[in-house]
Amino acid sequence: MGLDNVAVQWPRTGRFYEPVAPAEFVDFAVLAERVPPNAAPAAALADHIAESGTVRATGYCQLVDLVLGLGGVLYATEAEAEDEDPVIDPDGCAWIAGGLERFVAGHADVGTEVTFDSVARVLRKAISSGRLAEQQLRWLEERLAALRDEGGEPPQWSFTLAELSVLASFYRRCAERGFAVYADF
Repeated sequence: MGLDNVAVQWPRTGRFYEPVAPAEFVDFAVLAERVPPNAAPAAALADHIAESGTVRATGYCQLVDLVLGLGGVLYATEAEAEDEDPVIDPDGCAWIAGGLERFVAGHADVGTEVTFDSVARVLRKAISSGRLAEQQLRWLEERLAALRDEGGEPPQWSFTLAELSVLASFYRRCAERGFAVYADF
């Protein structure tokens, strides 16, 4: 079992959140048709979103947390502590989408394959030109080291920019239409 991010109506009415009808995402099937042939996971993600209004988020958690600089983003742990519900509100969806969109744009110069090493390169470059670069680079190196296993091996991420663009589009759609995302474990 893993983590699903399910688009839900915002705010909730009554005790439970109402899932958004998959018809709100039916055009994601068109995204699936447009992805390059080497980006089959992007097509599969877009198809799944089109059919269910849901992202199977487990595989993206470490990457999204690293890119956005927080922990448990897709698990909605921040909201859970405040609201007792693991929900990402529409503003949070916009923030996630924006961070992923900026990352995808910054990664385009590195190539279309997203790996642990390429993520590290993109983040180092982005941080080194900002304020407090030395402090943030130390923070990044600590986060990267923490993601390695006992043997020093990095996570075996293998994403494409197309796949991350589809992921960002899911959160952007939720933000634009005023949906929230429920973290379903």
